[in-house]
Amino acid sequence: MPHFEEFYANKLRGGLGVVDADSVLDLRSAGREQAAASIQDMLERSRFATPKSVAIRLNPPAEGGGETLFQPIGKALLEAKKRGWIARLQTLPAQDGLGFYVVLAGKPEREA
Repeated sequence: MPHFEEFYANKLRGGLGVVDADSVLDLRSAGREQAAASIQDMLERSRFATPKSVAIRLNPPAEGGGETLFQPIGKALLEAKKRGWIARLQTLPAQDGLGFYVVLAGKPEREA
């Protein structure tokens, strides 16, 4: 799209989703403790690996409302972004359901 800056062109195209990710972490059947442990494990391992993108899928709210993992997982991911472990953090597009698209920063390159 030659008339738009890349940022705005991507907004028009839609968000990055499950098909764009290198891997998918499906937490739709996980409990709160198991999901938190999975996220922490993913973040710890990513610090020593190459950068990659991960789609994190979560259960939608139950009929009539209720608690989801969106807020606690989102807080953990935001904290990791502040630490520099995550290069990009956004929600999944509506067609992919509830969740996050994350680009893990990976192991920092050392200067010679």
